[in-house]
Amino acid sequence: MSNPPESCCDFAGSYELSRLPEIKKLEQVALGCDYGGTSWTTRQQAEGILASLQLGSTNRLLDIGAGAGWPGLLLAKLSSCDVTLLDIPLNALAQAVTRAADDGMTERVDIVSGSGTALPFSNQTFDRISHSDVLCCLPEKLEFLQESRRVAIDNARMHFSVILPAEGLPQPKHEKVLETGPPFIGVNGSYSELLHAAGWQVDDCQDVTDEYGSSLQRLVDGIYKNQKELADLLGEDELIAKREHREDQIASITEGSMRREAFVAVAA
Repeated sequence: MSNPPESCCDFAGSYELSRLPEIKKLEQVALGCDYGGTSWTTRQQAEGILASLQLGSTNRLLDIGAGAGWPGLLLAKLSSCDVTLLDIPLNALAQAVTRAADDGMTERVDIVSGSGTALPFSNQTFDRISHSDVLCCLPEKLEFLQESRRVAIDNARMHFSVILPAEGLPQPKHEKVLETGPPFIGVNGSYSELLHAAGWQVDDCQDVTDEYGSSLQRLVDGIYKNQKELADLLGEDELIAKREHREDQIASITEGSMRREAFVAVAA
């Protein structure tokens, strides 16, 4: 089965849908939040990011691929740090502006439209960086990590999550993961090697595949539970395609073909 349209990098369309109450309800069920995010970071994992970044009120955080503000706005809210949210879709950034105002955080939030592979910031600007499930949606992975290093001060901390194929898969299963997963889930070498080449030192790497699979299953269960209202919203054929796509991803996780990992790296 080929991926449905949502997997073809139509983030602007995804963020437009994320504004709707029916979609926010699904997000709450799957991830425990309602920011209109497109990553698989749960509320509990966001609190873990706060700890792994050692984030406090004196830090300056850059959240790349921040979309509508998840999880960067929550990280800033919990830590009282300053945060810069960067992404390309303007409709997502408009949602982030509204959410920052609703949370009383406007003075501590900068919102910038730009690309993670050509960051519009000076060298050594940030001491904390985060990005959630962004690298698996980009072909220029090394360039992205190099740009992150350029804008990071020495000893800056970076946290990111990424979805990737398991190592050592036979070719048919590897091809299936490339078809089922995010649009650029494939990686040449390993993320540890890419981080080293870009000037980062790996401090920690955790397997968060089980949590990812659980979030997917909650999402699928929510689709079945609210099938009529979602079909009225999206159209029955599109809803079925989206549900089957998520079920294919769950199957890839269950058989051990697809993983999600969370890295902490320090600017060397």
